[in-house]
Amino acid sequence: MMTTFTLRPRAGALAVACAASLLAACTVGPDYRGAPAVAPEAASAGSFVRTPAKGIVATAPAPNQWWLALNDPQLNTLIAAAFAHNPDLRAAQARLRESRAQLQQQRAAEMPKLSADAAAVRMREPDLSALSSADSSAGSSGRGPLSLYTAGFDASWEIDLFGGTRRAIEAADAQSQAVNADLADAQVSMAAEVAQTYIDLRDQQQRLLIAQRTAELQQQSLTLTEQRRAGGTAADVDVERLTTQVENTRSTLTPLAAQVEISLDQLAVLTGKAPGALDAELAQPRALPALPATVPVGDPAKMLAQRPDIRAAERRLASSNAQIGEHIADFFPKVTLYGDLSYSAADPGHLFRKSNATWLGAPYLSWNLFDFGRTLGAVHGAEASRDEAIANYEKTVLGALKDANDGLSRFGYQREHLATLEKVQKSALRSADLTRQRYRAGTVSLVDLLDTQRAEFSAQQDVVAGQAELLKDYVSLQKSLGLGWQPPQT
Repeated sequence: MMTTFTLRPRAGALAVACAASLLAACTVGPDYRGAPAVAPEAASAGSFVRTPAKGIVATAPAPNQWWLALNDPQLNTLIAAAFAHNPDLRAAQARLRESRAQLQQQRAAEMPKLSADAAAVRMREPDLSALSSADSSAGSSGRGPLSLYTAGFDASWEIDLFGGTRRAIEAADAQSQAVNADLADAQVSMAAEVAQTYIDLRDQQQRLLIAQRTAELQQQSLTLTEQRRAGGTAADVDVERLTTQVENTRSTLTPLAAQVEISLDQLAVLTGKAPGALDAELAQPRALPALPATVPVGDPAKMLAQRPDIRAAERRLASSNAQIGEHIADFFPKVTLYGDLSYSAADPGHLFRKSNATWLGAPYLSWNLFDFGRTLGAVHGAEASRDEAIANYEKTVLGALKDANDGLSRFGYQREHLATLEKVQKSALRSADLTRQRYRAGTVSLVDLLDTQRAEFSAQQDVVAGQAELLKDYVSLQKSLGLGWQPPQT
């Protein structure tokens, strides 16, 4: 049920002016006091729980372009292209523009509305007396034509007595900031995805080269053994064993070549290009990027402050809190000031004379006294949304702490694992060289040669894969720290 009260122009205007002056600063609803503290001991600690003993420094990292530390110009170019052309990032940018437009609309709602209209009317009025005469068909032309010109201006302004509009602006502003943080979070994820795909590509290319070189060495051993069989110093079984090993090694080339093409296509799509567009640029094998000697990580407090997903969750909490006040304001009356100024004349040259002016000014008060719980339900719903936003914020903070500690743990252990793999590789290479020399001299058996060749090939593959895994752990660590976003554009 809607009950409406209309006040007299003069008395109403005075009353509204007094009410506006008294209630201009009245804004209903809870004021935002900031996000709740989550895991305060962990958040304020001087270092992360899982910080490795080596390779990590407490220096605060720069929030963007961590990939420059890898010293790989092609990787830098790919990430820049992804930021400029990736469809997901362009969609996030469009969502940011949309949220800013909605904020602009909310701010405009606080201002008066002004409209104008004009019309020119020309008409002919029939001669009614001629219609009743006997000679009406003689062609009476009636009176006219008549002309009328009008112009008018209308203005209205809803006075935000209880802050409903101000709360709506506050909510839209916080939501726009959250969408801006979403864009930054998308950039963090995009930089990490491009880097990891690029590392996969270089890893696959290096392992393909190792497999090709190993197959060539094994083919040389096979050729030597065939020569020895022809001379009567080697058996057929030796040739078959070496043939099997050569074919087994060659069988690994096909899946590796397929993985290389898949990575090339993935990088092309990430940078907004069609599959195959980067083949000429990236198909040539190159070494893996060089990992920096030390990695700056800062402390948990800095990490929580710079992660875009945390900023987005906090801003959505602020927006939900403001929406409570926006709905509470619907419990109270609304006052709108109306004004109209119009002119009318038969001659356009006399239209704007003072004597042809008509004006109207009136305050209009409306109060939804009985809505059977609709407004109360909206308030309760907003409060529930606020509580959900609090829970989501807490989950995001705890997840960020876990991500960072897990990333540090994986990075530290993978570095130790790689050091072990490199020792194994050195030993396997020395053993394989010695065994090949002794096999040519006929002092060791073919079985010994096969064993050392398999160990050599496996060790080389394991080291390259371990290096790639360590680099990807480095990338994941940067992502867990919330690094890689670009400064916001106004």
